[in-house]
Amino acid sequence: MDEALLRSLTPSVLGILVRRGADFAAAEDAVQDALVEAVRGWPAGQPRDPKGWLVTVAWRKFLDAARADTARRRREDRVDEEPAPGPASAVDDTLRLYFLCAHPSLTPSSAVALTLRAVGGLTTRQIAQAYLVPEATMAQRISRAKRTVSGVRFDRAGDVATVLRVLYLVFNEGYSGDVDLAAEAIRLTRQLAAAIDHPEVAGLLALMLLHHARRAARTAPDGSLVPLAEQDRGRWDTGAIAEGVEILQAALARDRLGEFQAQAAIAALHADAPTAAETDWVQIVEWYDELVLLTDSPVVRLNRAVAVGEADGPRAGLAALAQLDDSLPRHTAVAAYLHERDGDPVTAARLYAEAARKAPTLAERDHLTRQAARLNSRR
Repeated sequence: MDEALLRSLTPSVLGILVRRGADFAAAEDAVQDALVEAVRGWPAGQPRDPKGWLVTVAWRKFLDAARADTARRRREDRVDEEPAPGPASAVDDTLRLYFLCAHPSLTPSSAVALTLRAVGGLTTRQIAQAYLVPEATMAQRISRAKRTVSGVRFDRAGDVATVLRVLYLVFNEGYSGDVDLAAEAIRLTRQLAAAIDHPEVAGLLALMLLHHARRAARTAPDGSLVPLAEQDRGRWDTGAIAEGVEILQAALARDRLGEFQAQAAIAALHADAPTAAETDWVQIVEWYDELVLLTDSPVVRLNRAVAVGEADGPRAGLAALAQLDDSLPRHTAVAAYLHERDGDPVTAARLYAEAARKAPTLAERDHLTRQAARLNSRR
C-alpha cells in the first residue's frame, strides 16, 4: 500500500465531497473512514483508480452518517413531543375496541371469538375450550371472521350483548388462573356500567365481583385447588361481596332478568351462606331453572345437576346428569362427585381418575387425581 499516495489524494477527495454538498466536518470524518478502509483492504491489491475508490467509499460513509444523524434527530424530536412525566390521561380505548371488534357484519359467536383473540389476548385453544369446540374449528371461525371484516370500516359499534359475552369469557379465563385477566375484565365492566344504564351490565359486574371475592380462598399455599365447600370463608372479600349484592339487588328490582343477573343471584346465595352446610340449595336450583329457560346451555344443565344433587340427594342429581351428553367437559367429574355422595366410592374413584385424564388445566387434573387417590386409599 502506498501511504504517500493516500496522503496526496486526501485533499482532493475532501474537496470533491464538499463540492457535492457535504459540510466540511462531516466530509473530513468520511474521508478518514475511507482511508481506514484503504489501509485495511489495499494490501490485498490497490484499485486501478485509487482516487475514484476513495471518493466512492468516502461518499458512502458520508451518506450513512447523514442518515444515522437524521434518524437520531427524529428520535430526539419524538422524545421532545412526548408528554411530560405525570399522571396519564384518563382516556382508555380498550372498551371502544371491544365494541368495534363486535362488528355488525359478524355473527355474535364470530364477533366474540375475534374480539377475544384480537383484543382480549386469549389463545385459540382457550377460546375453543370456552365454546366447547375443537381448537381447529375455532381457528377456522376466527380466520373467517378476519376475512369478513377485511376492508370493512370499523365505524359502527357492535351491540352490548356481544361485548358482555366477551367480557364474561375474558373474566372466566382470568378467574381460572390460566391467564390473569379477571381484574382487567372487572375494570372494563365497571366502565361499561358507568356509561350504560343496563340491568345485564350491572348483573355481569355483580357476578364478577362475587366470584372474584372468593379468589384468595380458591387455592392452597401449594397451588392446589380448594373446592367451594372446603374454602376458608374468612378469606373471602366481604367488601366485594357487599358491593356485588348491592349492584345485583338494584338490577333485579328492574324486573328485566337476564342470564348474568341469574348467575349473580346464584353466586350471592353461596356468598350469603355462613358455612357450606347452610347453603340454600333449593333456591339455587330455582335460579338454575331460570338460567335453563334463558340459555338452554348444557353447561348450565350440568351445574344444575350438581345443585339438584345437593338439594334433593345424589340420586336425583345423577338422574339429572343422565339426561346430558357424557362428552360434555367436566361431566365425568360431576358423576364422580355424585357417586361418592351416593356411597359408591369404587365407581367414584374410577370416574375421578378418568376425569383427571380429561382435565383442561394442570391444577384441575391434580385435584381430581388426589380425589381418586383419597378414595382408593380407603379400600
